[in-house]
Amino acid sequence: MKRQNVRTLALIMCTFTYLLVGAAVFDALESEEETAERRRLEAKSQELKSKYNLSAESYRELEWVVLKLKPHKAGVQWKFAGSFYFAITVITTIGYGHAAPSTDGGKVFCMVYALLGIPLTLVMFQSLGERINTFVKYLLHRIKKCLGMRRAEVSMANMVTIGFFSCISTLCIGAAAFSYYEHWSFFHAYYYCFITLTTIGFGDYVALQKDEALQNKPQYVAFSFVYILTGLTVIGAFLNLVVLRFMTMNAEDEKRDAEHRALLTRNGQASSIHATDTASAAPAAAVGGGGGGGGGGGFRNVYAEVLHFQSMCSCLWYKSREKLQYSIPMIIPRDLSTSDTCVEQSHSSPGCCPETPSNRCFCNARRSAISSVSTGLHSLATFQGLTKRRSSV
Repeated sequence: MKRQNVRTLALIMCTFTYLLVGAAVFDALESEEETAERRRLEAKSQELKSKYNLSAESYRELEWVVLKLKPHKAGVQWKFAGSFYFAITVITTIGYGHAAPSTDGGKVFCMVYALLGIPLTLVMFQSLGERINTFVKYLLHRIKKCLGMRRAEVSMANMVTIGFFSCISTLCIGAAAFSYYEHWSFFHAYYYCFITLTTIGFGDYVALQKDEALQNKPQYVAFSFVYILTGLTVIGAFLNLVVLRFMTMNAEDEKRDAEHRALLTRNGQASSIHATDTASAAPAAAVGGGGGGGGGGGFRNVYAEVLHFQSMCSCLWYKSREKLQYSIPMIIPRDLSTSDTCVEQSHSSPGCCPETPSNRCFCNARRSAISSVSTGLHSLATFQGLTKRRSSV
């Protein structure tokens, strides 16, 4: 099974397991409190009915009026400030539910506005987060160099640590401000900031909904808007750093597999041409290496194996490193990398590059360094045609 399919199945199983665990925990924590709260509210309802002599119909009408009045606690919701607040909650997918369009025209425009605004906002936040990460990485690199640290490279762990503490600091600053303005406890204000900046938006805590703040406290309104947008940018930078790397794994694997298949196809065609030339030049070597009718197949297998391990031997190397950048990493010792240069020099002026243990072609050696990597490469000694220079390719 492909690695991408295994990863997808594992993610599905982990997600459903996580959902089951979450459901069990919330059930244990909230179910008893919900039952007790419902009993208290029903008792209070009966008390009000008997105290004010309300019929069931009058009580339902009173409930309807109270629920309709709730969004208007902060004053007029659909002036420019309130509309801007609502637009932020739409395109950022926060969706508190504190206000909603009541006219058909408003509902149609809300759907169209969200359809265009949500993708635009997501792309904007991710792009801005990527720019922030690049700037932070450059800044941290400069700081390390100024401090004279031996390793000035910025690692992934450094970026994740900085991003994590940036998120925590943003939440703490917002919690302190909203606890002051809204008269919430620090914990409840922190909870509000977390639910807002993660775009969950339950609506149980909503800022700017007291004392007609949207009309009477312009400084607080401006701070709330700036904080929500800035906080979402910080969270977007952290998600760009951590989450998107995993989200693009499947796409990167698919691209790498496609390039690898194309590379193997090109290598197979080139090896066929090389086999034909070698067979015409040295038929005895081809027959001896293949063992009769299977000689061509054995030659292609050995040649493909050498290409697969990216040998630096000059008589086999015909692909540039750039074209093999997505194949298996280099595992050939460095002392063999000079053979290509020496063969080129010997081709132009024979004798100028003596065959020393450090630069000789491994095909001429009885025991090469690559023989410890692949058990099949020792059979290269059978194919004497491979010892020719790559002019035959």
